[in-house]
Amino acid sequence: MASVIYQKASKPLTGNVKIPPSKSAAHRAILCAVLSKGTCTIKNVDLSKDISVTIEAAKALGATIHYDISLHQLSISAEKLGVNNAEIDCHESGSSLRFLIPIAAALGTTALFTGRGKLPERPLDIYHNLLPKQGVNMQSSGSGMGLPLTVSGQLVPGDFILPGNISSQFITGLLLALPLLHADSKILLSAPLESKSYVDLTIQIMKDFGINIDILPNGWQIKGNQSYRARDYEIEGDWSHAAFFLSIASFSGGRISIAGLRKDSIQGDRACIEEYRKFGLSIWWENDILCAENKLIGSSFHGLSCSQIDASQIPDLVPALAVCAAGCKGETTIYNAERLKIKECDRLQAMADAINNLGGSVRINNDGLTISGKQTLTGGKAEGMNDHRVLMALSATALFSNTQVEVTDAWSIQKSYPDFYDNYIALGGIADVINVG
Repeated sequence: MASVIYQKASKPLTGNVKIPPSKSAAHRAILCAVLSKGTCTIKNVDLSKDISVTIEAAKALGATIHYDISLHQLSISAEKLGVNNAEIDCHESGSSLRFLIPIAAALGTTALFTGRGKLPERPLDIYHNLLPKQGVNMQSSGSGMGLPLTVSGQLVPGDFILPGNISSQFITGLLLALPLLHADSKILLSAPLESKSYVDLTIQIMKDFGINIDILPNGWQIKGNQSYRARDYEIEGDWSHAAFFLSIASFSGGRISIAGLRKDSIQGDRACIEEYRKFGLSIWWENDILCAENKLIGSSFHGLSCSQIDASQIPDLVPALAVCAAGCKGETTIYNAERLKIKECDRLQAMADAINNLGGSVRINNDGLTISGKQTLTGGKAEGMNDHRVLMALSATALFSNTQVEVTDAWSIQKSYPDFYDNYIALGGIADVINVG
């Protein structure tokens, strides 16, 4: 097992970093390209573990995909899809799994889905409740309704009624699949939608590939017999990763410039700008570069103020925001974050345990965290819980800890951001990966 040792640098962290491409956008664009059954080039793609899973799954369904490492782009062609008896290992990628189940069903493909880590335990009951009513046989051979899962039969159009306070990945999976069917369908919500921005991102990328979705007061209507249009496409930068560097800027004393982000992005995690400004961080644009600096640093509790954070639309920002709150003035409450309990790990428990082990003060509520800020943490050791966002979020704790911070499961960053440590070090940070045990 490998751990990463974060230490406080002798100088403020400062410099430039280019944010990696959006994993959320890449998943969607790759699948839209595959479903176009033409030839597409997807530019600005990094092969994180999750994106590699979606690529290999698409190959299992019959697509031909080549990655040019020098250009960071994919060439995709898929003249014929629907390989029977496809075996799809989703590793630990919940997005890949939840997107591909209804796609396989729409193609009439018999597919065996497997996974690793916590993925076999993550809930799929939404699909178990919906899809069998629409012609799909779902047979789990694991415990409960998880993985391994065999999907067979042909998905037929109809009305798909589901709550809005579930993972938006289920809605995206249905949106991607339903235009392929022979008649119209509807997705209807029985409760208000959370993580709306992820659904908006899906609809935008689908539109870019020629698919139209009609918005209803409580859902969406999806016309059947639509065809995805082959095209070249470029992936935008990932706003959720920007939050880690905004936390670093909050405590480093230096100016950090972040490239690769779209000002007009509809990614919900763009809200990180407003959330970090609540803490007192100065954030501004210089042309297309996002700049951040804590100009109040040196005053009590780093000059950061407490905040109330509604996480319903920004769940992926919670680990980074929790760390920022741990070093702020007063008490911060993060709420509407209950779904973080079923991510790669229970992220609420993971962040509470990690910050408390490092000398912070966090308690778990029913749907979030209450964090009492401290001027300094003691440092020490925290469990990374094999969660990429936990590992990256905790990098900022070393900047206001009395001793070094050791975090286990160092290489879990490869799930979404393999170059994170290199980028952290380039800013002047200290991060050493060691083998332990």
